Amino acid sequence: MAGALLAALVVTGCTTQPVTGPSRAEAFNATDTAWIQLMIPMGERAHRLAGLATTRTTDPALTDLVARIATRLEGEQEGLRALLDLSGVPDTRPHEGHDMPGMVGLDTLTRAKTATGEEFERLLTDSLRAHFAQSRTLCASERAAGGAKEAKDLAATIEGNAAEELDRLAALHRP
Repeated sequence: MAGALLAALVVTGCTTQPVTGPSRAEAFNATDTAWIQLMIPMGERAHRLAGLATTRTTDPALTDLVARIATRLEGEQEGLRALLDLSGVPDTRPHEGHDMPGMVGLDTLTRAKTATGEEFERLLTDSLRAHFAQSRTLCASERAAGGAKEAKDLAATIEGNAAEELDRLAALHRP
């Protein structure tokens, strides 16, 4: 009888599993998930704005810079989405449609689609500066209060990237 019970447990998958500690998802606290869920739409909107630069700006140096920024934002988005998956939190997009500090506003995106030259460039650089400044603040908060090492590490990377991009934007000598 014991042999039949053991065979039944093996067949149904009810075998003893090794305990290896908490899952990676359990390492993510509320700060981690809130940070990830906010940084994703912030990065998406900044990327959408940056994508308009190739047809709307007349400054080749700015066009080149924004192309590099767009590539960097794509990489950050991949990292954030991977963290969201690792956290086990569903992508409910709680900030969809919100306009928050540092987030490229929906009205800004609408204006950017029709602006060109200096008007677009001012809109672009002002929005990117605000995005990177707020990203630095949010990343510093994540590093201070987050729980998951992976999230804190990505926050440190994004924070450093934001500082570099702010310096590059400042070097363009745009108001």
